[in-house]
Amino acid sequence: MPLEALEISEAVRKGYAVLSALDIPIIVIDGETTVIFANPAAVSQFGAFSERAILSGRIRSPQILDMVAQVIADGRTRTIENAERVPSERWYEVRAASVEGEGLYVLSFRDLTEARRMDRMRTDFVANASHEMRTPLASLVGFIETIQGPARNDPKAQERFLGIMLEQASRMSRLIDDLLSLSRLEMRAHVAPTGEVDVSAICRHVIDALRPMADELGVEISLQTPEAPTTVTGDRDELIQVMENLIENACKYGQSGKRVDVEVKREEGGTIIASVRDYGPGIERQHVPRLTERFYRVDVDSSRAKKGTGLGLAIVKHILTRHRARLVVTSEPGQGSTFGVRFPAPNLG
Repeated sequence: MPLEALEISEAVRKGYAVLSALDIPIIVIDGETTVIFANPAAVSQFGAFSERAILSGRIRSPQILDMVAQVIADGRTRTIENAERVPSERWYEVRAASVEGEGLYVLSFRDLTEARRMDRMRTDFVANASHEMRTPLASLVGFIETIQGPARNDPKAQERFLGIMLEQASRMSRLIDDLLSLSRLEMRAHVAPTGEVDVSAICRHVIDALRPMADELGVEISLQTPEAPTTVTGDRDELIQVMENLIENACKYGQSGKRVDVEVKREEGGTIIASVRDYGPGIERQHVPRLTERFYRVDVDSSRAKKGTGLGLAIVKHILTRHRARLVVTSEPGQGSTFGVRFPAPNLG
C-alpha cells in the first residue's frame, strides 16, 4: 500500500478517535451507505450497528435517506431538519458531508428537541396568556358600553355591573402579578438561594395569614412540626409563596373535606419534607403530571370561580427548582390530595 494511502488511513483512524469523544451522534458511511463507524452517542441514540450494516436498516426517515443519496451523488454538503414521533417526539438537524479523497460520508445529528419544546412553550404561553386576558377585558368593555348606553339611568344595574367589573379587573391584576412573578423567577433560575430559613416557622406564618380565609370556607387547618429546627437553604419570601399557594389551594379545592393537615418532618439523612394534605374530591391520575404546566387546569370553571389564574403551581415548580427541591403529588379520587415539598439535605461539607 502506498505511503500516501497509509497516511490517509492513519488520519481517518485518528479522526474516528476524535468523533468518539463528541457528544452528538456521528455516523460514517461509504458510497454504498454501509455504516463504517458510529460513535458512542450514535449507538446510544439509534442502537448498535451490526458489521457491514446498511444505513437504511436503522435510519428509516425518507427525508434523511434522500439527502444522503444526493450528497453521495454530487459531494455537496447538505443540512435538513428532521422530526421523529416514535418512540418519543424528537427534532434533529441532520448534516451530511463527504470526506474529501476518502470515499466516505459523515452524518451528524444535532438534537433540537429542547429548543423546539421551548419554542412551543413560548408560543403556547403567549396564546394562553392572551386568551386569559381577553376574557376579562371583553367583559369590562361590554359592561362599560352597557353603562354608557341602556343602563345609563339605571343605578341598580350600574351598581351590579360595577361589582362585576371590579371582579374582572381584579382577575387581570392577579394574572399580571403571577406573570411578573414567573418572569422574575425565570431570570433568577440559575442563581441558587443562600439564606437560611426555618420551614416550620414559614408554615406557621402562612397558616396564621390564611386562617381568616379558611374560616370563611369552613376549613380547619392543623400544623404538626418537630421540636428541632427545620432549617433549609432558601429565600424566605419565595418559600412563603410556595406554602401560601399549596395551603390556599388545599383549602379552596379541598373545601368539601373541611380539613387541611400541614406537616413538617425531617427524614433520616437530613431531608426535610413539608406536606399539605386535604380531604376533598382528589385528582384523577391523568391530570397529576400536568398540574405544574402553565394555565393547566383540572376544572377550568372551578378554577376561575375560586379566582385561580392557572399559574400558581407553575410558580411553585419554578421556585422549588431554584431551591433544588422537589414537589411530590399524591392523589386518589374521593380520597383527597397531598402536595409534598422535599428539600435536599444540607451540605455539611
